Amino acid sequence: MIRRLAHLCLVTDNLERMVEFYSGKLGLPVKFIFKNKAGQIFGYYLDCGDSTFMEIFDRVLKQKQWGGGTEPLTPGNRYSHLCLEVTDLVEFRTALIAKGVKMTEIAKGMDQSYQSWTSDPDGNPMELMEYTTKSPQVQRTSGMVVQG
Repeated sequence: MIRRLAHLCLVTDNLERMVEFYSGKLGLPVKFIFKNKAGQIFGYYLDCGDSTFMEIFDRVLKQKQWGGGTEPLTPGNRYSHLCLEVTDLVEFRTALIAKGVKMTEIAKGMDQSYQSWTSDPDGNPMELMEYTTKSPQVQRTSGMVVQG
């Protein structure tokens, strides 16, 4: 039911510098961009190949979009979460709950993918995601904008 690592999410206080490094220097193509209702870019989704991605979000704008802490960033706390792509999220979530894993309700994200959240025993956040036909991750084109 787990297909692969879908993405790793980082947060930063200098979004453009991070995108320049990962996209401009390392060569990871921008798959799509996250914009908030005010039209501000607050995140990038970078293609790492073979349906694996990296998300990079501006710390403050991410918090304004979805809530969460606003602690200052220091080396070592810039990791946000990892995401595993799954098939049949409803069935997989039910199986995990039966094993005692606490899961959030399934919701559709800004990217039109279904998601449910949990954490590992050390408290590291983990997203389980099932793509839909409208998910930009599976679209052939790059550079799309996901507006929220």
